[in-house]
Amino acid sequence: MASKLEMAEKRENRADPEKFVAMEGEKDGGEDEPVVEYRGWKAMPYVIGNETFEKLGTLGTASNLLVYLTTIFHMKSVAATALLQIFNGTTNLAPILGAFLSDTYLGRYYTLAFASISSLLGMFILTLTAAIKKLHPTPCNNINGEECPDASPIQLTVLYLSFLFLVIGAGGIRPCNLAFGADQFNPQTDSGRRGINSFFNWYYFTFTVAMMISCTFIIYIQSNISWTLGLGIPAVLMFFSCAFFFLGTNLYVRVKPEGSPLSNVARVLTAAYRKRKLKLSDQNQFQSLFNPPTISHEKICSTRINSLSKLEKCKRMKVSLPALEECERMKGSLPILGECEQLKGSLPALRRV
Repeated sequence: MASKLEMAEKRENRADPEKFVAMEGEKDGGEDEPVVEYRGWKAMPYVIGNETFEKLGTLGTASNLLVYLTTIFHMKSVAATALLQIFNGTTNLAPILGAFLSDTYLGRYYTLAFASISSLLGMFILTLTAAIKKLHPTPCNNINGEECPDASPIQLTVLYLSFLFLVIGAGGIRPCNLAFGADQFNPQTDSGRRGINSFFNWYYFTFTVAMMISCTFIIYIQSNISWTLGLGIPAVLMFFSCAFFFLGTNLYVRVKPEGSPLSNVARVLTAAYRKRKLKLSDQNQFQSLFNPPTISHEKICSTRINSLSKLEKCKRMKVSLPALEECERMKGSLPILGECEQLKGSLPALRRV
């Protein structure tokens, strides 16, 4: 009877995608923990396919945008270079915001879904600027000394809109795709860890192949055959990227957002600024943070703060009201030791930047 119930529960888990949502760090078979069914390599074609087609569609086009702006939109080289510098700069900064939203609110699955659709819209609009005559300036011949007309405000607005969608797409895909693929393997087992290592190898192999193809064939088509065809092919490839991603929806393990390290760093910096004029009375008092003496329950919250869960336990202990109020105040204003160590660990990386 029990085996039949287990089989029915497994079938229900496969039918309901929400059953695959799991907190990071959970493992199969534990008590009081939801069972997570890691599909591993069954989900990899969709994850790797999403990334491969996305790179095929965007890398070559991004490398050839300067030619597109100067020949089709008749921009001066200086203006086109400045515009592309802004585009590349925001594309490289957007993943910071995308990672924060993914870790804090959306989760990797919904961030990737939204970003893939945004990249598809960006490539589609960019293709329209080449395919529709009213969305780009009239062609001219510089060789005969003919003056080329500038792009109209409407034409530039449509062009900037396509860039905006591409930036949003890059901001969501870049920080999440690799981590989302690793989420599909169980890190608690040897086979899962081997699967993660193998996934990294295949990920970078397909990334390199996609970059080579995109930066050769796509650029050749754009420069020598037709910009409409050269931009239309990447748009179709982005459509395949979205299709691959959404086809694997029922197979994915979706890790719930647990908070961004940026929030912890901000808490440490805020607390340090607020306490910048605080005078330290006795250095020996701070040794209790690491080696606390045996104390009563009433002082446990003011001597050692290891995690927020410790502060939550104060509510269930027999403590006085002032001590409980102090716990609540410290919980909302002071960073925990782990967050301070996290900031210290990130300083070398920031120094290199």
